[in-house]
Amino acid sequence: MSGIPSPDLSDRTPVHRHHVDGFGEVRLVPVDPDADLDLLYAWVTEERARFWGMNGYTREEVHETYTFLDGLTTHHAFLAVLGGRPAALFQTYEPEADPLGECYDVQPGDHGVHLLIGPAQGGQPVRHFSSTLIIALIDYILTDPGRRRIVVEPDARNERAIERLRRVGFVLGPEIDKPEKRARLAFLERADAEAAVKAFSHR
Repeated sequence: MSGIPSPDLSDRTPVHRHHVDGFGEVRLVPVDPDADLDLLYAWVTEERARFWGMNGYTREEVHETYTFLDGLTTHHAFLAVLGGRPAALFQTYEPEADPLGECYDVQPGDHGVHLLIGPAQGGQPVRHFSSTLIIALIDYILTDPGRRRIVVEPDARNERAIERLRRVGFVLGPEIDKPEKRARLAFLERADAEAAVKAFSHR
């Protein structure tokens, strides 16, 4: 993360903690659109984050986007913190309150997520880094017993992300057309999510 501003997250109350053997504790903290703006802007406008759909956004547009999300009850944004440093941007949403709900048959208990993995800490790729963060986020979603299925819709061209999800246990669905992209639906049933958390957290 060299050169990318890192907000002080030490006093921010986490909504969830998850321990992964070999990595330590992953903390999820709510995004603060003001305090986190430098980090958010740097991450979402990088070329490596082109599938996030915010390349070309100005700082003001990034701030407006996350301020808007912060005011919703159906959409939430979090930072995943590992080793005291932000490691990923994680967003959750209720599909029936999102444009995605018009693209597939929403089932009771569906819960949508977006995930942007941050740059590798120290600048060097770490084995199982992405899977560790995904599992911590899945574990958080499972804290609500009403959430029966996790829904994701990565850009259909993002083969690395799709393969990463498949390895965790997501079942690939059809491709769909959204105004901003062609996406690939993928689903993770609750029972499979619970099994994935158990398997990946103690390897």
